Amino acid sequence: VLLPAFAYSLKVSPLIEKISDHKDFKKLLRTRNNVLVLYSKSAATAESSLRLLSNVAQEVKGRGTIGWIDCGDTESRKLCKKMKVDPNSKEKGVELLHYKDGAFHTEYSRAVTLKSMVAFLKDPEGAPLWEEDPEAKDVVHVDSEKELRRLLKKEDKPLLMMFYAPWCGVCKRMMPSYQQAATELKGKYVLAGMNVYSAEFERIKEEYNVRGYPTICYFEKGKFLFHFENYGATAADIAEWLKNPQAPQPQAPETPWADEENVVYHLTDEDFDKFIKDHPSVLVMFHAPWCGHCKKMKPEYEKAAEFLHVASDSPGVLAAVDATVNKALAERYHISGFPTLKYFKDGEEKYTLPHLRTKKKIIDWLLNPAAPPPPEPAWEEKHTSVIHLAGEDFRESLKKKKHTLVMFYAPWCPHCKNAIPHFTTAAEVFKEDRKIAYAAVDCAKEQNNDLCKQEGVDGYPTFNYYNYGKFVEKYTGERGESGFTTFMRTLRERDHERVGKKKDEL
Repeated sequence: VLLPAFAYSLKVSPLIEKISDHKDFKKLLRTRNNVLVLYSKSAATAESSLRLLSNVAQEVKGRGTIGWIDCGDTESRKLCKKMKVDPNSKEKGVELLHYKDGAFHTEYSRAVTLKSMVAFLKDPEGAPLWEEDPEAKDVVHVDSEKELRRLLKKEDKPLLMMFYAPWCGVCKRMMPSYQQAATELKGKYVLAGMNVYSAEFERIKEEYNVRGYPTICYFEKGKFLFHFENYGATAADIAEWLKNPQAPQPQAPETPWADEENVVYHLTDEDFDKFIKDHPSVLVMFHAPWCGHCKKMKPEYEKAAEFLHVASDSPGVLAAVDATVNKALAERYHISGFPTLKYFKDGEEKYTLPHLRTKKKIIDWLLNPAAPPPPEPAWEEKHTSVIHLAGEDFRESLKKKKHTLVMFYAPWCPHCKNAIPHFTTAAEVFKEDRKIAYAAVDCAKEQNNDLCKQEGVDGYPTFNYYNYGKFVEKYTGERGESGFTTFMRTLRERDHERVGKKKDEL
């Protein structure tokens, strides 16, 4: 539909869909699944909104659609009435409504800025940007590397910079204290924040050693001095630390389990074989000092060991191996996760037992050792439409597909386990489309370490979108089936539109 003459003088983007007919509107909602519609009292009241929305439309091209309905013109008035929208009742004579998957979703009530509107259309279910929180008005929000360099160069006051990711739970929990401190310390110190989750900030992350979120850096006269690492801090804690900033103190090393007083036998590469031969029934826990599940299980394992130690007719003994120190044993028994429990009978390995985590279960099982239920097959062993890639064939496989969404994951990661069934179902939806692929890379495998690093993976799961093997962007949308399918469907709709335009030109 042609836009009015004044719209061209405003440089309104041709990407904005001007709608006046109900059938056209229904068709738009049927064919596009992420639509923000500007309803205006008149063409004149829409002017400033259309200027902004032209830029938004450009930024979200292929991901979202902007529509405009001028309720002031005769034809469109009927449509506004039908949709029960009256921009006359609004102070500025405009109303912004969002439609998702063909139905009304929500009124747009976030900041009317390019950045906020683009963020909303890229993830309509996502949380508002940090700078949209009125309580965060005294935090300096940095959007680009250029802005960061400029801030560090000009700022004389001591500066604390939080590098964060929008989905990070620890960041969200800390933000209220951080923004309170920013307000209380205003004029003496500068507290800033920068979302560096996107792949474009790899250089920044490398420079300031951002290995997880949040990473908080302290600067004086633009020079980085220390990391601030108290993520449970209150506003008062932050203020107190800033009076005397200093490098994090090295934590006292934990006492190795083998050096603690307990009745578990701690075995090494050197004495393992002899011990297993000398004891007819041995349960061995392969563990790592940093493993949370091991620490949780340790007291139960020790209680079971004490019970067996004093039992007159003990069904076996309990032993442990630190797999990070005794690497030869870890390799021989293919230990890839912690804790791993293995049962040895008469000097031979008999079973791997994933389900014994409490004193009662350990003792009950040793009294009647039986084969455990077969393990759940790994994701890549199941027959699905997801392509499982490894380092050597990664790029070549992707070059064959126009659109590929790749999930970089670790089998032990809970967020990955939640996303896998949804990702698998989405792959099934598009299995007949030869131009589309959903792929996965297991970053816990040694052969994929370099690949995952090279592709900017710094947390699990990470989703990257590739076009004929070339990285385009990180996917940060919803991690359910509808999020994964909507993303791909939008790309295919854009393809069809281009083909249609070419045909029209011919």
